[in-house]
Amino acid sequence: MNYIGSKLSLLEFLDESISKIVDKKCDVFCDLFAGTGIVGRHFKKKGYKIIANDIQYYSYVLNKHYIGNHRELTFSKLNKILPDLKITKKEEKKKYVCDYLSKLKGKKGFIYKNYCLGGTKKQEEQRQYFSDENGMRCDTIRQKIEQWKKEELISNNEYYFLITSLLESIDKCANTASVYGAFLKKMKKSALNSLYLRPAQLIINDQDHEVFNEDINCLLGKIKGDILYLDPPYNHRQYSTNYHLLETIAKYDNPKIHGKTGLREYQDQKSLYCSRSQVKKAFKDLISKADSRYIFLSYNNEGLMTINDIKEIMEEKGDYGYLVKDYNRFKADNNRNYKSDKTVEYLHYVICK
Repeated sequence: MNYIGSKLSLLEFLDESISKIVDKKCDVFCDLFAGTGIVGRHFKKKGYKIIANDIQYYSYVLNKHYIGNHRELTFSKLNKILPDLKITKKEEKKKYVCDYLSKLKGKKGFIYKNYCLGGTKKQEEQRQYFSDENGMRCDTIRQKIEQWKKEELISNNEYYFLITSLLESIDKCANTASVYGAFLKKMKKSALNSLYLRPAQLIINDQDHEVFNEDINCLLGKIKGDILYLDPPYNHRQYSTNYHLLETIAKYDNPKIHGKTGLREYQDQKSLYCSRSQVKKAFKDLISKADSRYIFLSYNNEGLMTINDIKEIMEEKGDYGYLVKDYNRFKADNNRNYKSDKTVEYLHYVICK
């Protein structure tokens, strides 16, 4: 998934930098602005116990699968309605269930009626986030997953795996420039591809992980770990508006929506880290509550806080320093004028006293 602030291209830099600073006795890695879970997944593969958190529900779903799920999924209770599933190899069961859902006939549900041209053509605001076909396919798959959950035919782990698979698959068919703050006027080529549910990767290991869906400043006083990794929003862009449609698909709660883009209410998900007037106070509160041996902060040179702001706050916890890395900026819109093609990523750290 093409995601604002994704650290996929910086994983090697983060891994090498963190490994140089921490000692070998570290077991618990906290990723509390988790996003799509890219960083948490990486350190999960390295054997850490992961504690993940994000205030966005779609992110919580992704992390409930990628971080929380760590054993093979069997879908055993679906055997009664999908007889061939019983004789399917264990490692192929995920694909079998995804294939079954992909072949269901589409229904005109909430996504089709509000975010596709066919469903909105008679409305004041016409939208085309997805093709009509893919909107209906998304609706029927999401409804079936919810039905199975209510009928206790799938476990919580299987439920989050299936929604994760849907979020990632429908995102590949979205008629957007990477984020959902707007849709394109004409259907792009990839948006015309038929939605097919591709099983999300499963990372298996022996650790029991924890995943939360809370405000980080409220959560941090209740958890502790060896390594605390922080990757907050850097600027005014709210994730809740840029990914509102993924939030709606994840929750499938038929929310009241408004405006040209069909935005759902998001006031309870607005981040203080996107506010120039509030970010420094929020960050200071966050660091003061941290109960970790090491704290790392990813932040770039165009963020709302300055290097001096960050140094002033973090050095109160112990020995402070930072490392730097140039990288290509995220571009959600190729028609927008950006200051430069690259930005500088700072990895601030403190070895806590």
